[in-house]
Amino acid sequence: MKKVILIFCVLSLLIFIRPVLGFDTNSTTDTLSGDTVATTQVDQVSQQDGVFEGAFKGIKTFYGYTGFANATSGNLVMIIIGIIFIYLGIKYDYEPLLLIPIGAGVIIGNIPFVAGNQTGIYETGSVLNFLYFGVVKGVYPPLIFLGIGAMTDFSSLIANPKLMLLGAAAQIGVFATFLGALYLGFNLPEAGAIGIIGGADGPTAIFLSSKLANGVNVLADGTTVKNLIGPIAIAAYSYMALVPVIQPPLMRMLISKEDRKIKMKPPRAVTQKEKMIFPVVALILTTFISPSALPLLGMLFFGNLLKESGRTERLADTARTKLIDIVTILLGVTVGASTQADIFITKDSLLIFGLGAISFVIATCGGLLFARFMNRFLKGDNKINPLIGAAGVSAVPDSARVVHTEGLKYDSSNYLLMHAMAPNVAGVIGSAIAAGIILSFLG
Repeated sequence: MKKVILIFCVLSLLIFIRPVLGFDTNSTTDTLSGDTVATTQVDQVSQQDGVFEGAFKGIKTFYGYTGFANATSGNLVMIIIGIIFIYLGIKYDYEPLLLIPIGAGVIIGNIPFVAGNQTGIYETGSVLNFLYFGVVKGVYPPLIFLGIGAMTDFSSLIANPKLMLLGAAAQIGVFATFLGALYLGFNLPEAGAIGIIGGADGPTAIFLSSKLANGVNVLADGTTVKNLIGPIAIAAYSYMALVPVIQPPLMRMLISKEDRKIKMKPPRAVTQKEKMIFPVVALILTTFISPSALPLLGMLFFGNLLKESGRTERLADTARTKLIDIVTILLGVTVGASTQADIFITKDSLLIFGLGAISFVIATCGGLLFARFMNRFLKGDNKINPLIGAAGVSAVPDSARVVHTEGLKYDSSNYLLMHAMAPNVAGVIGSAIAAGIILSFLG
């Protein structure tokens, strides 16, 4: 770096002292008459002024291309938000695999640039625009679901199918948010895309918004839907990361201390045959109910079949490690970069974030209250700990971990993780089905 600075200084010095050193090709030295000498001196002075003026113009032009000249207050605000995301991921371990790529993407997307140089994510032909194609066309979410399927053990759900109802109950947040978005003035497709934030599932939110709120579709009255992919994705991932902050207070508010101590009987052992049959049966049933969710559910259960078949371990390992890691990086960075200040900082974005917070609270409360309702019909050791209802949101596996941690606070021998995973994975399936239903009606 020091060498670069030194070379730059030497070149600048040579440019400024060139007339003094006699490197002027326009001066005439053939005659020594007084008039000629005077004329030469005048030319040298004017040329020296021209050099300074040219240098100043060059510096001014260079400055015009820098971020300092093109920065807006919105860019600075978004860069600070990106830094906060990175800080939360590193300092507090809030979904670092999501928040750190997204935070870096937010910074990348808000570095000021001169339009027309194929730099920004929304400029056709730019590298970022090509990477963003996977978001706009909904390519990345199914690949994420493939990796999730290859990672997920559905044993707890197979062993206790009634817990699937908790995952369904938590989807009340989706439809409550949909109604709230309509009330605030969003049109039907935009409200449908916003509503899926209530499922607390980032890939599903991106998939649905890429179909409904992509800034391309034209409504019957001739208006074009807004491009809400960035705000919806950021809101969904933000609330997924804040599960450890949002859910515990709701658990304490809605569940009594006695109920928090309920011990559930161990789930029955699930055979390998059941594990292999489940993804095939679940794929057929769920996609017959919601065919529009086929890209998500098809890849989810295909990934799980790779894991449980016992014959495709290499493929399953690739799906749950290398592939999902690569797609997570691309998805996080491009979603973050899509938050250019001039597009992201709008009234609509603020409304979406507000709706997202409300929907996540409603979804969590829906799962908790429905768990209490189920206990009215269950006796003895068949009762469930209502805390696991909070895991009905599809923030896998953080929500299940939060439930487990909260349960240990009241009984250090009460292990709820495996029980909580049942509604947690059911929430993933439920949010995908909800997205498919919305897409069927509004797509």
